[in-house]
Amino acid sequence: MFKKILIANRGEIACRVAATARRLAIRTVAVYADADAQAKHVAVCDEAVHLGGSAPKESYLRWDRIIEAALATGAQAIHPGYGFLSENEDFAKACAAAGLVFIGPPASAILAMGLKAESKQLMEKAGVPLVPGYHGADQDPALLQAEADRIGYPVLIKASAGGGGKGMRAVEKSEDFAAALASCQREAINSFGDGAVLIEKYVQRPRHIEIQVFGDTHGNVVHLFERDCSVQRRHQKVLEEAPAPGMTDALRHHMGEAAVAAARAVNYVGAGTVEFIVEQRDDGRMDFFFMEMNTRLQVEHPVTEAITGVDLVEWQLRVAAGEPLPLRQDELRIQGHAIEARICAENPDNQFLPATGTLSVYRKPLCAAFQRAPHAVRIDDGVREGDTISPFYDSMVAKLIVHGATRAEALARLDEALAQTHIVGLTTNVQFLRYVVKSPSFANANLDTALIPREQAVLFHQEPIGRDLAAAVAVAHALQREVSLEGVDPFSRRDSWRSHGTAVRRFDLEFRGVPCVAALTCGRGDDLALRVGESLAAFAFRPGPAGLTVRWGSQQVVAQVYTDGETSGREVVSVFTAQGSTEVTRIDPLAHAGEAQGEGGRLTAPMPGKVVSFAVQAGDAVKKGQPLAVMEAMKMEHTIAAPVDGTVLELLYAPGDQVTEGAELLKLTQGTT
Repeated sequence: MFKKILIANRGEIACRVAATARRLAIRTVAVYADADAQAKHVAVCDEAVHLGGSAPKESYLRWDRIIEAALATGAQAIHPGYGFLSENEDFAKACAAAGLVFIGPPASAILAMGLKAESKQLMEKAGVPLVPGYHGADQDPALLQAEADRIGYPVLIKASAGGGGKGMRAVEKSEDFAAALASCQREAINSFGDGAVLIEKYVQRPRHIEIQVFGDTHGNVVHLFERDCSVQRRHQKVLEEAPAPGMTDALRHHMGEAAVAAARAVNYVGAGTVEFIVEQRDDGRMDFFFMEMNTRLQVEHPVTEAITGVDLVEWQLRVAAGEPLPLRQDELRIQGHAIEARICAENPDNQFLPATGTLSVYRKPLCAAFQRAPHAVRIDDGVREGDTISPFYDSMVAKLIVHGATRAEALARLDEALAQTHIVGLTTNVQFLRYVVKSPSFANANLDTALIPREQAVLFHQEPIGRDLAAAVAVAHALQREVSLEGVDPFSRRDSWRSHGTAVRRFDLEFRGVPCVAALTCGRGDDLALRVGESLAAFAFRPGPAGLTVRWGSQQVVAQVYTDGETSGREVVSVFTAQGSTEVTRIDPLAHAGEAQGEGGRLTAPMPGKVVSFAVQAGDAVKKGQPLAVMEAMKMEHTIAAPVDGTVLELLYAPGDQVTEGAELLKLTQGTT
């Protein structure tokens, strides 16, 4: 076995490889770009080598520097992870030339499976089922049109060197083919430098099912069953599960045999995945066709580990070191059901656009790192609270993997674990994943690659908590925070208690971009009522070990609440409950005093309080944003700033004066005099 390996990757996969290496007493070397100097994968490895700039082409794609780092640190082998150089045959050759073991398949296998057209021709010779199509070298547009007409519409045009949904077009009728072909070829050239395409029958109600295969240098090849990866957006996977729902023993056997035949056809060594497209027929039958082979470890490999109890990274290391496969085909078994959710920094309600930012809060469900036995909940990640998600790399934050005795148990466990995943500081798809898990199609295993668009009515632009209850939680959190500042004497109380009469306190909020006012009425004793908009209800709250319990009318919720700093008088309040999560923005009206005044020169007190001081005198010229006065309200001081450039005409109060809500504090003319 190796004494030291270099991990030519970053993020969660680098941390994942390092975890198994540590268990096997193998020392690890990390590599990093400028943006990753303080990254988790650097911290968990024994050594680290700087590669260069933040852009991948300046760092993680520079195999010359990676090989230099391996040789300089005494590493015996390089694990490429996935992405970056993991399927680059030139890198695999360069490793061998430098006397380093590439922990992956032979360069010849990477090359054979790297081009879709050539790999399909190879699979056809090996007897692996193919979707009816054209995979030839002749790329004459007239020939491609004729082949599409022969296959029958709809057809799918795919870039031969493509991936990730790029260079792919579905064509419904013959007259649309030429324009779609030209568009596909342009995108393929721009993305991959190769305009070659293949034409295939467009499979109706397709499922994406893949088989995990493993080969060694002793001629052994096995499969470790299947994964269903049908839930996709923009041809990229969102949820993966194993085993595939509805899979029969006979179909599993035939697909496994086909995957092993595909691996044997290229003398495959190491971990690989043979991906199939599965057509669901009206009579209930499922036909499968070869799609492509990924010559590396897959992102979704943890679900296979969960149902087999096999550490696939350990197998990679052992096979690369020349050992035979640890288990035979007849020794492999399926245990229960596993599902993986990819947690990404992205906005599902805005076309899944990637998001960047700082993980100001990153709280994970109770889980365990991978060992040999499956765990109920597991998280693979490469980030920590306080880390920044940069624009240079993939948007995935973490992978959440759950395991249960049945699919129903795994589904329930996944939803609970997602509810316990609290991320603040950037937009993520956590809530969207909960919607997918609960959608009728996914819950009932009505799976195909069109699941997300089919279920869009329950997946996008949803609100799990609602404005009124979210506002009640925000108010309760503000009050609870003030209670923590109280002293022991009754005069330091901040809850508006009084011996007689009532007091009304206003909270200016914003929910989903719309202003909202919450008015808290405090009666004698502890009687509270909260009006949110036009709705009025009794209000109560209490802190506890499980969170802040808030009751508003007939609704009650237990919430975890986080605030993301105060900037320009705006504080984002993130609310997490068992039902879901949402955000409310609390606005300090004193920080915005005068901004919306129609007269331009009136600065008024937005609530009752005391004038503490003025920072200007009559006749002073001021700039927009310049502090003008300090007021005390609810025992907290607030600075009032100039809404525009102007000149102070007159101060209407003196320090120490009590003012009522709406009282004009000073006169300000816009512009200079």
